[in-house]
Amino acid sequence: MNGQNKNNIKVGALVDIVLKQDQRTNKLTRGHVKSILTNSFKHPHGIKVMIVENNMVGRVKEIIQE
Repeated sequence: MNGQNKNNIKVGALVDIVLKQDQRTNKLTRGHVKSILTNSFKHPHGIKVMIVENNMVGRVKEIIQE
């Protein structure tokens, strides 16, 4: 499931995000959503979230089905 719709993302969900410094390479970082930072319901580059692991912030590219 892609991360462009805010309705698909829940706190605690396992997601793959792209960090700001990794945008050129599209390197993914996996973690659990701590908080949702984007206010709009849709975003073409992915909803911005903070993950629990090291409080990293990035845009959701993929929601992992557990």
